[in-house]
Amino acid sequence: MRVSVFLSAQFPPEQSAQEGLAAVVEQARLADRLGFDAVFLGHHFLAHSAFLQPLELAGYLAAATERVRIGFGILLAPLYNPLALAEQLATLDVLSGGRMVVGIGAGYRRRETDAFGVEWGDRIRRLREYVPLMRALWNGETIDAEGTWGRVRNASLPLRCVQPGGPPIWIGAFAEPAIRRAAALNTSWLIGPEGDDAAIAQRLGLFRATLTEHGHSLDRPYPMSREACVGDTTEAARALIRPHLEAQYAAYKSWDTAQQVEVDSYLDEHCVVGDADRVVARIERLEREHGITDLALRLQFMGMPHAQALDQIRRFGEDVIPRLTPASASSATSTF
Repeated sequence: MRVSVFLSAQFPPEQSAQEGLAAVVEQARLADRLGFDAVFLGHHFLAHSAFLQPLELAGYLAAATERVRIGFGILLAPLYNPLALAEQLATLDVLSGGRMVVGIGAGYRRRETDAFGVEWGDRIRRLREYVPLMRALWNGETIDAEGTWGRVRNASLPLRCVQPGGPPIWIGAFAEPAIRRAAALNTSWLIGPEGDDAAIAQRLGLFRATLTEHGHSLDRPYPMSREACVGDTTEAARALIRPHLEAQYAAYKSWDTAQQVEVDSYLDEHCVVGDADRVVARIERLEREHGITDLALRLQFMGMPHAQALDQIRRFGEDVIPRLTPASASSATSTF
């Protein structure tokens, strides 16, 4: 199992953004030193918080770290022009020495699509178009393409990615049609932080069946994101994360169609929370029962003190990751 950390690169408006950036960099460097596989960045425009935009931040973190991969979880790809996005992501792959992982999704806030002149339904069409288009450019192909984003003829990308064929693309999705879409596009499906074991099994069954239906290999990463906290006791971990979850999901209620949760059941059934023994057992069960290969953990929430976030990264890096069984060679090396 490869364990990563989701960096909270958003801050209360009254906080210094430079101080917030310094904290994010320190967290990324600590994760780099302690054996985390990757650091992941979220994405929103017009957020209620001061939000550092991920494309620019990824380049900054590439220079600040040495080994850890840098990913998006997820990038709102339909809000960009696909040719510009392909070149920007290729640039990041070069800047990072081939350490990029590109998680993308359609988004769920009409305020964002309205602001960028993207029709609500068009965001889905764009996502379907962008994946093969970017892959073709990264593979050195010359393309003719057009869509609501524009039109190109005889276009190619001389800039070569470090990773052959470009960075791996993961698609974040919750609804069944979106999960099927990720499989049809031959990407990995980035499982979101919502879903108990029964839901995970049902959705992964759908994803794998759709891969088979389209003739795509099942051998690929199976990434997942989860809210997480480790403490001296399970009760201490729950007490630490609970107020932050309550604040986080209360804020989400004002965000269009965002998920709403009941915190107690969410902690019990969806999160990775407890003492080190419980956390290790939960992670290994996700790998054993569902075939999860990559787990991105959100260990910090907006408003959580930086020292607590560092402590969580340190605890996972020292008390959890060394105890996990290495991922199998077949799932660990796939980069779809």
